[in-house]
Amino acid sequence: MSTMESKENNLTKGYDLADHFLACAKLGRYLTVASGERFFITDDFKDESIIHEAAAIAAIYSKDSLVAEAALMPLSGNVSNLKGEVRESYERLFHLIEQKTLSEDVRYSAKSMIDARFRESEIREIEAQLGGRISPARERYRLFLSVVKQLMDKKITAEPFIEEFKLFTKDCAGRLDFGIYSFCLDSLFRSLKIPLTVKELLVLEIMVFPSLIRRELISNVLSYPAQSQDLIRFVDGVVDRQLDPEVVIEIDLLKNLKLRRFSMEAISALAINPSLSTIN
Repeated sequence: MSTMESKENNLTKGYDLADHFLACAKLGRYLTVASGERFFITDDFKDESIIHEAAAIAAIYSKDSLVAEAALMPLSGNVSNLKGEVRESYERLFHLIEQKTLSEDVRYSAKSMIDARFRESEIREIEAQLGGRISPARERYRLFLSVVKQLMDKKITAEPFIEEFKLFTKDCAGRLDFGIYSFCLDSLFRSLKIPLTVKELLVLEIMVFPSLIRRELISNVLSYPAQSQDLIRFVDGVVDRQLDPEVVIEIDLLKNLKLRRFSMEAISALAINPSLSTIN
């Protein structure tokens, strides 16, 4: 195991990850790994080191419905084998998730497991349904990567590429883990083989996305340490012209968080008390 893999594994163990998920929820963000380096995706919940407290928080607070539903799986896997007070505590947890989750799909899945008394057949059926929603989108993602390669090889120009990006977004929106979608866009913005013109057109596409997704993606573009100054100036100009001042501030705060200029706790404190003029 590489040093980087070991570091990330350590960052996804224990209550640190649960606390991190809570901090993300307070800021209305998609969930990231504790290091903040990437977004959580459904496959991450296959890791046996994910503690149940973190999975429960993800099931309740994740803005990504697929990730929230995937978080139910490590929680439900051994409930049928539990007895007495331990089983009762897990059943209460599922009732809590059903009542509090942001996702209608999670609410339905949690209720189905409760009603079925956590039978393995019910859990497998929900897993299959989740896989059926994820797999087609990931196949579409792989097709889009082939178009990205054509752009890098200069076999297509900016205009058809952007049209394909629009189709890719339409096909996958709501069915692809946001983490995977974000990773795809980050790769485009970071690649030296993607022309500046294409990156500027991608920024214009992102600007029409829902506010929460736009905030994450634009702040990603601005927080990449090796980002070109030409693109940063373009993004800053578009953001200043098209968005309200308070939205611009939100993007700037999230950018600075990703650049490690201050912590989630500091931003939370500022959100509670906007009169604070400095962040320690």
